[in-house]
Amino acid sequence: MKTDIALLRREYSGRPLEPSMMHHDPIQQFEKWFDEALKAEVLEANAMTLATVSESGRPSLRVVLLKGVEGGKFVFYTNYQSAKGRELLKNPYCALNFFWPELERQVRIEGIAVRVNEERATAYFKLRPRGAQIGAWASPQSAVVENREMLEQRFREMEQKFEGKEVPKPHQWGGYEVEPYLLEFWQGRPNRLHDRILYLKLDNKWVINRLAP
Repeated sequence: MKTDIALLRREYSGRPLEPSMMHHDPIQQFEKWFDEALKAEVLEANAMTLATVSESGRPSLRVVLLKGVEGGKFVFYTNYQSAKGRELLKNPYCALNFFWPELERQVRIEGIAVRVNEERATAYFKLRPRGAQIGAWASPQSAVVENREMLEQRFREMEQKFEGKEVPKPHQWGGYEVEPYLLEFWQGRPNRLHDRILYLKLDNKWVINRLAP
């Protein structure tokens, strides 16, 4: 590589972040920051990294899209037969991370994922674009496929199958809600002395502390 990666560096200059400035409820604090990310036109502000762990203890992660914050829980949708679906079935503990570089901010979340009920999953599925609905039927998510043409052929077959009809939700497709027990709000600051405010749920109450960067 021609670029020396070790020399890549950016100085942060975010606003100070103090526990006294934070809402006592981390969910409301998250919603405040999320609204600010939307106003700042952050690209894919609802994109979040989801980390799961296999039965053998091997972690994996990928980017998914937040589809709601409901009842204090973070909601996303996927194929239950995917790698993340299989891992969450065995171990529901997971972690989420939002990174908003335009605001020099990130939010780290740890929690337990539980499947949403069929009624909620079906209601959201109906809101998806028709192409995405058909794609949910066509793609055996995380399975090895021979080539791209096979996927496109499956998509065409599903288009024909549901032509002129409402596309039903596949049984293997649904959502999760992650109930957090930890949230960390990170604000980039000069000289790498970043501000980190941690919320930890103890005895059903949120305890707030500052962490060293």
